[in-house]
Formats: sequence, C-alpha cells, structure tokens
Amino acid sequence: QVQLVESGGGLVQPGGSLRLSCAASGSIFGIYTMGWYRQAPGKQRELVASITTFGRINYTDSVKGRFTISRDNAKNTVYLQMNSLKPEDTAVYYCNLFLRVEYWGQGTQVTVSL
Repeated sequence: QVQLVESGGGLVQPGGSLRLSCAASGSIFGIYTMGWYRQAPGKQRELVASITTFGRINYTDSVKGRFTISRDNAKNTVYLQMNSLKPEDTAVYYCNLFLRVEYWGQGTQVTVSL
C-alpha cells in the first residue's frame, strides 16, 4: 500500500504564490510517476502537472510558465510551486502516484481570491 500526504494549500490573492508538497510512504520502489490534479466545483478532475522518476515533466497548458513541478526521489516527495495564481486556479488539488495502480492523496484546497 501507498499513502500520500499533501500540505501547502490555502487562501492567496491573485498574483500570489503557494507551494504544495506531497510525501509518499509505503511500498514504493522502482519507476513511478507523481503528479498533481485539481478539481474545481462543477468540473472534472484535470491533470495539472506530472513528473516521472527520470524527471520527464508534463504541464497542462493553462499553468505553463506559472507552475513548476519537482520531486525529491530520496524523500518520495513531489512539489508544486504555483506562481502568478489566478482565480481560475481555485480548486482542490490532489496528489497522484502511479506505480502499476493509481494512488491519491486526500486533497488540499487552494483558493485564489481578493
């Protein structure tokens, strides 16, 4: 089993920054992908960014140039640095780990508002 614990969400004004962290524990070994998804009210969950063990990165178009994903393989931790936040970034952000099957964190709320 794999457990994911997220932290770093909160309320921020437009143009501000937040950094999300997700620490994975449990039966983790080998090559796996970690990433962040988000789900806004009334919308489907969407991929925000993902990163493989070897550092291959993918971003959804709406966050390119503003968000940066990174990971520390020694700590089994993935980060999402979010800059220039916009109200449309408001959502619950979920950490995801894919290692033969998908694992999900509990979600952390990010609210961008005045």
